Amino acid sequence: MVILAAALALFIGAAVGLLGGGGSILTTPLLVYVVGFDAKQAITASLFVVAVTSVFGLIAHARAGRVRWRMGLIFGSAGMVGAFIGGQIGALLPGALLLAAFSVMMGVTAVAMIRGRKQVKGHGPHKGLPLFRIILDGLIVGLVTGLVGAGGGFLVVPALALLGGLPMPNAVATSLLVVAMKSFAGFFGYALKFGGDSFVSINTATVTLTDGGSIWPVTLIVTGMAVIGAIIGSRIVGKIHPDLLRKVFGWFVLVMAVFILSQQIGGSLYDFASQGTLQAIEVIGGIIAVVAFFTWIIRRPIKESIADFDEPEIALESDDPSSGEGSTSGGSPSRD
Repeated sequence: MVILAAALALFIGAAVGLLGGGGSILTTPLLVYVVGFDAKQAITASLFVVAVTSVFGLIAHARAGRVRWRMGLIFGSAGMVGAFIGGQIGALLPGALLLAAFSVMMGVTAVAMIRGRKQVKGHGPHKGLPLFRIILDGLIVGLVTGLVGAGGGFLVVPALALLGGLPMPNAVATSLLVVAMKSFAGFFGYALKFGGDSFVSINTATVTLTDGGSIWPVTLIVTGMAVIGAIIGSRIVGKIHPDLLRKVFGWFVLVMAVFILSQQIGGSLYDFASQGTLQAIEVIGGIIAVVAFFTWIIRRPIKESIADFDEPEIALESDDPSSGEGSTSGGSPSRD
C-alpha cells in the first residue's frame, strides 16, 4: 500500500504540475482509501504535504520578485490563527463529518477547475489596505483550511486581488506564502493538544496509527513523491493542452467528491428514503437539485472578474516575472 501510495502521489504531483492547481486536494482521499489512515490522520498529513509543496513553489516566485511580502504576512498571520483554531476543532469532530466537509471542498475546487478563469484586466491604483477585511477573510479562510485540510488557494487568490489590489500574477505568488503559513498552522492545530498532564502535548489520535506506528514515514514519502511529480509535470506542461487537461481532471475530482460524500452520508440517505414514498421523493428531489445547481454553476458564462475562482499556480522553476501567471511554459504546479 505504501508503494502504491508513493506511485499515486507521483501521479498527483505530476497532475498538479500539468494543471497548475487543485491536484493536491486528492492527497487526503489517497491517505484514507489507499493507505488506510483515518480522517483526522489523513487531514493532518495532508496539511503537512500542502505546506511543504507551497514552500517549494514560493521559492521560485520569490526569486522572480512576484511575492508581496507585507500583504502575504498580514493575510497569512490571520490565516494561521484561523487554521490553528480550525485544527483544534477538527481534532474533536467525528471523522465522517470531516470527510463530508472535505468532499464539499473538493466539489467547489472541481467546479473552479472545470470552469477555468479568464484573464483579469488591470485593477488600477489601489488606495490603502482594508486591514479589518484582510484579517477577517484570513481568519475565515484559515478556519476552513484547518478544519478540512485543504489549502484553500482558490479562496486566497481572489481575496488578495480584491482586498489588496494585487495583479493576478502577484496574487498567485503571494497566495503560496499564505497557504504555506496557514497549512503549517492547521497541521500543528491537529498535531498538538492542550490540557491533561501537561500544558501542551502531541495529539496521538492524529499522528499515531491504530497499530502504534507513526504517520510520518508515509507522509514524508508522499510529500517527496508529490514534489518530484510536480517538477516532472512542470517540465512537460507545454506538451499537453492545459485547458482540456484541467477540465478532465476537474471532472475526476468532482466524481471523487461525490464518491466520498456518498460514503459518508449514503447509508443515512438510504435509510431515510426507505421510510416511505414521500421520503424517497424528497431524497431524489434533493439529489436532482444538487446536480442541477452544479450544472448551472459549471455552465454559466465566465465573467471577466476574479470572482470566478481558480487554484493558484506554483512554479517550481524560476522564470521571467512578466510571463503571465508566473508559470514555466504555460503552467506550473500547486498545492491544493
